[in-house]
Amino acid sequence: MSAITHDRPVRNLGGFGLALVSAVSFALSGPIGRGLLDAGWTPAAAVAARVLIGGLALVPLAVVALRGRWAVLRRSVPLLLAYGLVPVAGTQFAYFTAIKYLPVGVALLIEFTSPIAVVAWMWLRHAQRPTALTVGGAALGMSGLVLVLDLGTGSLSWVGIGWALLAMVGGAAYFVLSARSDDALPGVVLAAGALLVGGVALPLAGAVGLLPFTVTTAEVTLGGATMPWWIPMVALGLITAALSYATGIGAARRLGARLASFCGLMEVVATLILAWLLLAEVPGELQIAGAALVLAGVAAVKLGERSPAGGEIAMAADLEGVAELTPRKA
Repeated sequence: MSAITHDRPVRNLGGFGLALVSAVSFALSGPIGRGLLDAGWTPAAAVAARVLIGGLALVPLAVVALRGRWAVLRRSVPLLLAYGLVPVAGTQFAYFTAIKYLPVGVALLIEFTSPIAVVAWMWLRHAQRPTALTVGGAALGMSGLVLVLDLGTGSLSWVGIGWALLAMVGGAAYFVLSARSDDALPGVVLAAGALLVGGVALPLAGAVGLLPFTVTTAEVTLGGATMPWWIPMVALGLITAALSYATGIGAARRLGARLASFCGLMEVVATLILAWLLLAEVPGELQIAGAALVLAGVAAVKLGERSPAGGEIAMAADLEGVAELTPRKA
């Protein structure tokens, strides 16, 4: 029993580290992807290439992690399809459709309310009632998100809101499915398989006309430098797909879906900082204050997960950690 007690802080520390790496990696997709979009790529084409390259890059690591347990992979095909079609391809499709009708900031705000959906799901489906600190942290985080996104005025479309809500559901599914540790499928295998599924689904959506899908070989300008298109594309795939999804799944399995979803809000803060450093987009005072509120909200949720009322949740996470290390039959 003492092993479980001492394992929890280590797993949490490692989980926060992975969550930070994942948030920064995801945030880099904006500055890197902008160059491709400016060169003539459509968003769906850039995302499809990104996730396909990321999935292919993770295949060798996934094969090593499986250690010949191909039966585990076969049993997990439904999970891989669900993950690839909903959190990977579905979320992107819904978001890009939403921004046809809504300002980008509004669409992002709705999508990033996914932690609230995760809290509701864990409460209704698993009877994990949130503590007062968790609810307070959620309020702080959402308030900070509004300030960071610096929403402008614009007419709102119910159609756009509906698509943005679907993107939010996809985001929530990402954390819930990533946190699954009740099977023997390694996280890197889940990431590789899901990215490959998404990398196939998005071009198919473009082929049937559901999404505009254009690829060019024009040179890309990034950070004031001009380079061949494949350089930012490879960086987009390796960093913002392979690294971000693999570390994000690892973080969710250590922290649980609820806490990991709030840590995902750090992506907004990282995007703000990277846009400042790479694109010279200086944040305003309200955005800086919003970033501070987001971080305060994450800290409050973390304390809420460690409170006595959340003790059963913490114990369940510890037992899941031990289960991950227990050999299982293929």
